[in-house]
This record gives sequence, structure tokens and C-alpha cells, in this order.
Amino acid sequence: MTDSLITDVIFDFCGVLIDWRTEACLSGRFPDDLVAAICADDDPHGFFRYEDRMDAGEDFDAIWPDVVAEQGEEIAGVFRYYIDHYDDALPRLLPGMAQLLEDLRAAGYGVWGLTNWSHETFHLAFAKFPELERLLQGTVVSGVEKMHKPNADIYELTLERFGLTADRCVFFDDTARNVDGANAVGIHGVRFRDADQARRDLAALGVVL
Repeated sequence: MTDSLITDVIFDFCGVLIDWRTEACLSGRFPDDLVAAICADDDPHGFFRYEDRMDAGEDFDAIWPDVVAEQGEEIAGVFRYYIDHYDDALPRLLPGMAQLLEDLRAAGYGVWGLTNWSHETFHLAFAKFPELERLLQGTVVSGVEKMHKPNADIYELTLERFGLTADRCVFFDDTARNVDGANAVGIHGVRFRDADQARRDLAALGVVL
């Protein structure tokens, strides 16, 4: 590591380290038009809203009655299938990301994880991609902590837990509001595009690999 002010790099998981695709879990098992609706940004069935509640710390069993009441038994059954087969929605690591983590570690930088993810399904990330567990020096999971990006408390917890200094950290997330949340607590938040762009963004901040 050089004299760069940056000492540590923090990564979101889905959309940054892992390719997360709801359609990969549901396609071929349910009607195409239903899968398309569920995966759309304006999903009328609220899958992402229910999943967001799980990411914030609620248990599936606590959310389930709301899904049934609001969506009906058929759609609720699709949601249950999705959660029960969640690893199918994680088809691969995003290209170049494992190597980026390897290179950061080899250069002496700290490498950490910070993710909005349910405590009931997060284990699948490390089970399916054990190299992430090996390369990351620690990970804060929203569903475990019952905190949620982009709120300041989860970033502050991450800094405190791992002994990090905000202005010496870079945080990559694919969601703008989560990048804004990092910037609000003094972390260098960067919108993730792909591994090559991440390397350029790090270089612009003085990180030498």
C-alpha cells in the first residue's frame, strides 16, 4: 500500500460482488408475464418491498401473513418459492470482482462487506461463493443488525466494528441512495458500474494496485 489516504474498501454484495437476478430463480417455473411483472421496477406484487422488510430484520414468517392478505395465496406462493430457492437468484460472481478483492488484499488494503440482506438467506452468499468469505475480512449484514442502508447507523456500525476511519474508506454500491448514505457519514461513496470502472475509481482516489 502506498501513501494513499485510502486504507480500506467496503463492498455491497448484490449488484456489486454478486449478480442478483430474481428472474433466474423464477423463469421457467412461473408464467413469463408474471415473472416480468415481479422483476419490473414497478412490480405490482411488491416482492422487493417484502424483501426489503426482510433485509431490515423482519423474519419471513412475520411478513408472510401480509403477503397473503395483500397479494393472495397464488402470488404469496410464488414469493415463498423465491425465498425457499433464493440461491437460484445468485447465478454468479460479477466478472472481475474476486480478482479485485484479491488485488486489494495483496496490496495491503482492508476489504470489507456491507449489505442489505435478510439474516435468513445471507448464508447462501458464502455457501455458494466461498471465495467471498475468504477474501472479505468482515461483513455487516442489515438483517442481522436490524439496521438498513442508507441510514447512517449501519455505516457508523461498520466503521466502529472494524476500526475504520470514514474518510480513509471507499464504499461501492450499485444504488445511488446507498452511495449518498455513505457520503453523508464521510465515507467516499462510489456508484458501482463494473470491475474495470471500480479500478479506475479507486485509482482516482489514490489506490495503487
